[in-house]
Amino acid sequence: MQENHLFEYAVIRVVPRVEREEFLNVGVILYCSAEKFLQVRISLDEARLKLLCARLDMDELRQYVHSFERICQGGPGAGPIGKLPPVERFRWLTATRSTIVQCSRVHPGLSPDACQMLDRLYTQLVLPEH
Repeated sequence: MQENHLFEYAVIRVVPRVEREEFLNVGVILYCSAEKFLQVRISLDEARLKLLCARLDMDELRQYVHSFERICQGGPGAGPIGKLPPVERFRWLTATRSTIVQCSRVHPGLSPDACQMLDRLYTQLVLPEH
């Protein structure tokens, strides 16, 4: 039997007009110390996003999302934040902010496989129901 590991995750949301507090879930970021795992899964459904806000600048949004991916990967291409240890990058990415891309509160859980859990959370929380 595989051992369960503590993980933390947050849902990544696009909030086109912060004052309206309307958002669309577009991704999930998951950190697991025991597995040395920090990854993000993001999907920008442009049709759904345009329904939420017709004036949304998709090029700008793609840049924000790409920065989440780069920072998760770490290294010199991710700027100064990318040089931090994974836990600090996770905390920085999930910090409260009032921009177009925001994260939910951080939630804990237990799983024997962080990658499979990330896929499951992404499917449950981001992908539209059929």
